[in-house]
Amino acid sequence: MTSPLDDHRLRYLYEAIRLGSVRAAADHLAVNASVVSRQIAHLEKDLGLLLIERLGRGVRATEAGELLAQRFRQWTADREDTLAKLNELQGLKRGHLDIISGEGFVSDLIAGPLTRFWERHPNLTMSVEVASTNDVIRGVAEDRYHIGLVYNAPPDPRLRTAASSRQPICLVVSPDHPLARQGAPVPLRAVAELPVGLMHARYGTRQIVAMAEMAEKVTLAPVLTTGSIYVLREFVKSGRGVTLLPAFAIASDMAAGELVALPMENPLLLSVEARLITRLGRQLPSAAAQLLRVLIGQLKAFHAAGT
Repeated sequence: MTSPLDDHRLRYLYEAIRLGSVRAAADHLAVNASVVSRQIAHLEKDLGLLLIERLGRGVRATEAGELLAQRFRQWTADREDTLAKLNELQGLKRGHLDIISGEGFVSDLIAGPLTRFWERHPNLTMSVEVASTNDVIRGVAEDRYHIGLVYNAPPDPRLRTAASSRQPICLVVSPDHPLARQGAPVPLRAVAELPVGLMHARYGTRQIVAMAEMAEKVTLAPVLTTGSIYVLREFVKSGRGVTLLPAFAIASDMAAGELVALPMENPLLLSVEARLITRLGRQLPSAAAQLLRVLIGQLKAFHAAGT
């Protein structure tokens, strides 16, 4: 059912009251006076209220007419304010972004692009959550986050992959480890003979390692299990063992000469991908959509170890 508070009728009433006559309102709105008079009459009929009193050549608002005129003025101001805010959002002058990511992405893939994006759009606010693979998928699928960065994501019909990049899992060792001087890819069975630290099972790296173990009938017995890549990095730096991680997760350590990433022989470990995901069918806000384009470009340019 159509509301009697039609914008056009309310505007005719407002201008007649503001200008003091139907004729003046008609001239201001560039319509015939009969149109203004007729629309006000329709509004009065629909509401069952007298809205204006006719006084010779002019009009005066009744209490109901004055109420509607005030409300129309307020609604117009609110609408203009809303449109202005929407325009600001379009221009990235305001807005909020919710991002969720695996820990390994933070220092190299997220930190650089996010910092540059924020410098260009300083009035945006952001929330960045670091989580396991399973939690990244769940958070994006449930619309709690606009964008997710995930490693070795299992198929999920709720998600759309905006971009992907092959990021093999490598054997991470200290520079003085005997394997660091080996040129050939490392077989998984060789890792089984070493003290190894691994991520918990809810993380993508551990899930793909478990698949590789099953495929090769090799069992890794980790001396350290953790939910922190930082802990694994420090574990290897201390010389207490090795770990299995994608090279991008230790990029700063490799640049500093503190860790070495060695290619693995297993085809499953070579084929793992990093993915930039959103919820399938979701229309992202302007700020999130623009950041997504930045991250797509960054991920496509991101160097994949072993390629």
